[in-house]
Amino acid sequence: MTTIAISSGKGGTGKTFISTNIAYMLAEAGNKVRYLDCDVEEPNGHLFLHPEISNEEDVSILSPSGIDAAKCIQCGKCADACNYNAIAVIKKKVLLYKNMCHICGACTIVCPQNAIVETDRKIGKMKHGRSGKIDFHYALLETAEGGMSPRLIKKVKSCIDEGINILDSPPGTACPVVETVRDADICVLVTDPTPFGINDLKLAVDMCREIGQEPVVLVNRAEYFDNSLKSYCISENLEIIGEIPDERKIAECYSVGGLAAEKFPAYSDIFKKIAATILKMADEKRPVIKISHTKNDTHNNIPFEKGNITVTPQKKLKELVVISGKGGTGKTSLTASFCALQKNIAIADCDVDAADLHIVLKPEIRDRGIFSGGYTAAINPDKCIACGLCFDKCRFGAVKYEKKNGLLRYFIDSSSCEGCGVCCLVCGVGAAVCTEAVNGEWYISDTRFGPMCHAKLGMAEENSGKLVTLVRNKKDMIGNQMKISEAVIDGSPGTGCPVIASVTGADYACVVTEPTVSGIHDLKRILDLTKFFNIKSGIIVNKHDINPAKSDEIKKIAAEYSSEFLGTISYDKSVTEAQMRGMSVVEYTENTITKEIKKIWETINAHCF
Repeated sequence: MTTIAISSGKGGTGKTFISTNIAYMLAEAGNKVRYLDCDVEEPNGHLFLHPEISNEEDVSILSPSGIDAAKCIQCGKCADACNYNAIAVIKKKVLLYKNMCHICGACTIVCPQNAIVETDRKIGKMKHGRSGKIDFHYALLETAEGGMSPRLIKKVKSCIDEGINILDSPPGTACPVVETVRDADICVLVTDPTPFGINDLKLAVDMCREIGQEPVVLVNRAEYFDNSLKSYCISENLEIIGEIPDERKIAECYSVGGLAAEKFPAYSDIFKKIAATILKMADEKRPVIKISHTKNDTHNNIPFEKGNITVTPQKKLKELVVISGKGGTGKTSLTASFCALQKNIAIADCDVDAADLHIVLKPEIRDRGIFSGGYTAAINPDKCIACGLCFDKCRFGAVKYEKKNGLLRYFIDSSSCEGCGVCCLVCGVGAAVCTEAVNGEWYISDTRFGPMCHAKLGMAEENSGKLVTLVRNKKDMIGNQMKISEAVIDGSPGTGCPVIASVTGADYACVVTEPTVSGIHDLKRILDLTKFFNIKSGIIVNKHDINPAKSDEIKKIAAEYSSEFLGTISYDKSVTEAQMRGMSVVEYTENTITKEIKKIWETINAHCF
């Protein structure tokens, strides 16, 4: 059995493009192949492998759904035990906030009256089928259930079996990615040789090494503007196992759900060689290179701020949030152009998992702080009596054990721990302890267009939704101080916790998409989300000319969702050229796409500001 995880530091690098083509080539070579799409927020593999679905099942978890008023004595123990602030006791009434609940079980453990009512809570749907010679399994997360991604991914991974298992990972470096790649025989990181791609590759490499994976690199759209990517890989002893050329015909093939390895003989040869290399390396034991820094080595003498502390501004700024159903649609590049066109505007980069806006805006940091969004647990081996209660009660699989010198030893896997504190509640000898976690770092900076609030999530960390909220609060605070009333937010991609935190309460959501089968699939998912939170939205189609028919289809979707069609932007490499120079494209040049962007901005400005 071989398990291959294909991941990326950001969306849009071609992760699913690579995964599906490799799966196809391995199956054509006579291997038993299983494709597991673990990108449960935005699964796209089925759009290219076209499986026939034979079985579907709802995925539910036993979850607190209410309080039995006849039993409850309003003692408040449930609220005290909840590390997620999902329960509150107000005026002798117990309130349960479902969307904040991590379903850890702490409240049921401490309630002396057994008053917590638990029922099945649907978090997603699993689908099983077959695509030619390939077994196919994927899951789709329920809208507004972002915190449940790792649980649903575990369900997908339960389908791993004999043969070759291809895991199409979520992008980024947060807990859903960690859950996907942690046990793989090999992790392939897909990147492109752009400043954004290189920046996010570095984050993904650190994440892999933090959890004991030594990754390899696959370069997609391999048109090199300089030696930055290759120099980084050499310096970090990373092996580049293959390169996919940057050709428009591939983008056009992808846009209609085609497989390049099936349609073009030259690409069949490329993917055949890459697949053989991956299989060979998956059988090898490669030492994990120690990362040159740790989570805490830059945190000396920096203020510490908890994620549940909110900043109350004098007034809320008018907010435009730029989002996308998936990464790589051009969301950040457009945000930078909007900032350049508006000027004197408050800016927030809420893509804390893989922030890229700083590459273009070049912020000068003037204030920074440590972010703590929760807790982390540990077990003191000197106190532990190996009773196993912590192991039995942990719903996240974070408590592990091993036998050493004939003795059973329990310990916490920090990459799985969500800081619920259940282990501490059930431990009768005080061996399990919780401490405040360091989940990331926030910054307030100056840019040529106005103040910017941004952040960096720690390696393999969670609580990115809380960090996004903190960034938005800081943005309002600094905006009020500088008497700025308008803000542009570079939102997180996807539909999970970070994007929910990015859009909640915004005045207008600008959704950037592409005219591809995956772009349309993910567009509908993000529009479901904006509709759920009752946020006005408009749609921009980037690279519209690679598939005009799909662009027309998106216009119809906009009407169906009562979302405004804001306009289209042509395919143009000047956007990447501007990135290489640390500029937005509207600063870098004057051409067709800059005129298109300016026209779109005029429409947005009239709506939002």
